[in-house]
Amino acid sequence: MKPDEIVRGIVDAGLYMVLATADGDGRPWSSPVYFAHVDCREFVWVSSPDVRHSRNIAVRAEVGIAVFDSSAAIGTGQGAYMSAVAEAVEEADAAERALEVFSRRSLTHGGRAWTLDDVRGDSGMRLYRAVAVEHSILAKDGRPDHRIAVELG
Repeated sequence: MKPDEIVRGIVDAGLYMVLATADGDGRPWSSPVYFAHVDCREFVWVSSPDVRHSRNIAVRAEVGIAVFDSSAAIGTGQGAYMSAVAEAVEEADAAERALEVFSRRSLTHGGRAWTLDDVRGDSGMRLYRAVAVEHSILAKDGRPDHRIAVELG
Protein backbone atom coordinates (compact mmCIF):
# COMPACT_ATOMS: atom_id res chain seq x y z
CA MET A 1 0.00 0.00 0.00
CA LYS A 2 1.23 3.51 -0.79
CA PRO A 3 1.98 5.83 2.15
CA ASP A 4 -0.89 8.20 1.30
CA GLU A 5 -3.29 5.23 1.20
CA ILE A 6 -2.05 4.18 4.64
CA VAL A 7 -2.74 7.66 6.05
CA ARG A 8 -6.21 7.74 4.49
CA GLY A 9 -7.05 4.26 5.80
CA ILE A 10 -5.95 5.08 9.34
CA VAL A 11 -7.78 8.41 9.45
CA ASP A 12 -10.95 6.98 7.90
CA ALA A 13 -11.00 4.11 10.42
CA GLY A 14 -10.21 6.21 13.48
CA LEU A 15 -12.95 7.64 15.65
CA TYR A 16 -10.67 9.65 17.92
CA MET A 17 -7.57 11.67 17.30
CA VAL A 18 -5.07 12.60 19.96
CA LEU A 19 -4.82 16.36 19.87
CA ALA A 20 -1.52 17.67 21.25
CA THR A 21 -1.49 21.31 22.30
CA ALA A 22 0.70 23.60 24.37
CA ASP A 23 -0.09 26.65 26.43
CA GLY A 24 1.56 30.06 26.06
CA ASP A 25 4.52 28.90 28.16
CA GLY A 26 4.98 25.73 26.12
CA ARG A 27 3.51 23.30 28.67
CA PRO A 28 2.18 20.34 26.65
CA TRP A 29 -1.26 18.76 26.89
CA SER A 30 -2.91 15.98 24.91
CA SER A 31 -6.57 15.04 24.62
CA PRO A 32 -8.47 12.43 22.64
CA VAL A 33 -11.31 14.04 20.68
CA TYR A 34 -13.94 12.56 18.38
CA PHE A 35 -13.34 14.04 14.92
CA ALA A 36 -14.43 14.25 11.34
CA HIS A 37 -12.22 15.23 8.45
CA VAL A 38 -12.15 16.57 4.94
CA ASP A 39 -9.68 14.65 2.77
CA CYS A 40 -7.33 14.02 5.72
CA ARG A 41 -6.33 17.68 5.55
CA GLU A 42 -8.97 19.45 7.63
CA PHE A 43 -9.98 17.97 10.98
CA VAL A 44 -13.06 19.19 12.85
CA TRP A 45 -14.33 18.55 16.38
CA VAL A 46 -16.59 20.04 19.02
CA SER A 47 -15.27 20.99 22.47
CA SER A 48 -15.92 23.35 25.30
CA PRO A 49 -13.88 26.56 25.01
CA ASP A 50 -13.13 26.17 28.72
CA VAL A 51 -11.22 22.87 28.49
CA ARG A 52 -7.44 22.94 28.51
CA HIS A 53 -6.84 22.02 24.88
CA SER A 54 -9.26 24.72 23.69
CA ARG A 55 -7.65 27.33 25.93
CA ASN A 56 -4.26 26.26 24.59
CA ILE A 57 -5.40 26.65 20.98
CA ALA A 58 -6.60 30.17 21.78
CA VAL A 59 -3.02 31.19 22.66
CA ARG A 60 -0.98 28.81 20.47
CA ALA A 61 -2.55 27.59 17.24
CA GLU A 62 0.12 25.03 16.34
CA VAL A 63 -0.97 21.49 17.25
CA GLY A 64 0.01 17.90 16.69
CA ILE A 65 -2.46 15.18 15.77
CA ALA A 66 -2.09 11.40 15.95
CA VAL A 67 -4.63 8.84 14.79
CA PHE A 68 -3.97 5.15 15.42
CA ASP A 69 -5.57 1.83 16.33
CA SER A 70 -4.86 1.36 20.05
CA SER A 71 -5.90 -2.28 19.87
CA ALA A 72 -3.09 -3.29 17.47
CA ALA A 73 -0.66 -5.88 18.77
CA ILE A 74 2.73 -4.60 19.94
CA GLY A 75 5.02 -3.98 16.98
CA THR A 76 2.24 -4.20 14.40
CA GLY A 77 0.54 -0.81 14.75
CA GLN A 78 0.71 2.11 12.41
CA GLY A 79 -0.24 5.70 13.03
CA ALA A 80 -0.95 8.81 11.02
CA TYR A 81 0.77 11.90 12.40
CA MET A 82 -0.01 15.47 11.45
CA SER A 83 1.32 18.90 12.26
CA ALA A 84 -1.52 21.37 11.97
CA VAL A 85 -2.80 24.84 12.72
CA ALA A 86 -6.01 24.93 14.76
CA GLU A 87 -8.68 27.50 15.49
CA ALA A 88 -12.22 27.95 16.67
CA VAL A 89 -14.50 28.21 13.64
CA GLU A 90 -16.37 31.48 14.01
CA GLU A 91 -17.43 32.45 10.46
CA ALA A 92 -20.97 31.18 9.78
CA ASP A 93 -20.41 29.78 6.26
CA ALA A 94 -17.27 27.90 7.32
CA ALA A 95 -19.01 26.65 10.46
CA GLU A 96 -22.02 25.36 8.51
CA ARG A 97 -19.76 23.46 6.11
CA ALA A 98 -17.67 22.01 8.95
CA LEU A 99 -20.77 21.06 10.96
CA GLU A 100 -22.16 19.24 7.94
CA VAL A 101 -18.96 17.16 7.76
CA PHE A 102 -18.95 16.58 11.52
CA SER A 103 -22.64 15.69 11.68
CA ARG A 104 -22.46 13.25 8.77
CA ARG A 105 -19.69 11.32 10.52
CA SER A 106 -21.34 11.63 13.93
CA LEU A 107 -24.57 10.13 12.60
CA THR A 108 -22.72 7.13 11.12
CA HIS A 109 -21.24 6.36 14.56
CA GLY A 110 -24.40 6.67 16.62
CA GLY A 111 -24.08 10.36 17.38
CA ARG A 112 -26.35 13.18 16.38
CA ALA A 113 -26.54 16.00 13.88
CA TRP A 114 -25.11 19.30 15.12
CA THR A 115 -26.38 22.80 14.34
CA LEU A 116 -24.93 26.27 14.63
CA ASP A 117 -27.00 26.78 17.78
CA ASP A 118 -25.19 23.80 19.35
CA VAL A 119 -21.81 25.54 19.04
CA ARG A 120 -22.73 29.18 19.61
CA GLY A 121 -23.95 31.47 22.36
CA ASP A 122 -24.38 29.95 25.80
CA SER A 123 -24.35 26.35 24.55
CA GLY A 124 -20.99 25.74 26.24
CA MET A 125 -19.57 24.16 23.10
CA ARG A 126 -17.62 25.48 20.12
CA LEU A 127 -16.57 24.09 16.77
CA TYR A 128 -12.85 23.75 16.08
CA ARG A 129 -10.78 22.84 13.06
CA ALA A 130 -7.18 22.04 12.40
CA VAL A 131 -5.65 22.24 8.95
CA ALA A 132 -2.77 19.79 8.52
CA VAL A 133 0.46 21.15 7.11
CA GLU A 134 2.45 17.89 7.36
CA HIS A 135 1.58 14.18 7.39
CA SER A 136 3.80 11.26 8.31
CA ILE A 137 3.68 7.55 9.17
CA LEU A 138 6.07 5.13 10.83
CA ALA A 139 8.73 3.90 8.41
CA LYS A 140 8.43 0.30 9.68
CA ASP A 141 12.16 -0.21 9.05
CA GLY A 142 13.01 -1.58 12.49
CA ARG A 143 14.14 1.77 13.88
CA PRO A 144 11.98 3.01 16.77
CA ASP A 145 9.68 5.91 15.92
CA HIS A 146 11.34 6.54 12.56
CA ARG A 147 8.81 8.44 10.51
CA ILE A 148 8.55 9.20 6.84
CA ALA A 149 6.83 12.23 5.34
CA VAL A 150 3.70 11.55 3.32
CA GLU A 151 2.35 13.69 0.51
CA LEU A 152 -1.36 13.18 0.04
CA GLY A 153 -2.26 12.66 -3.59
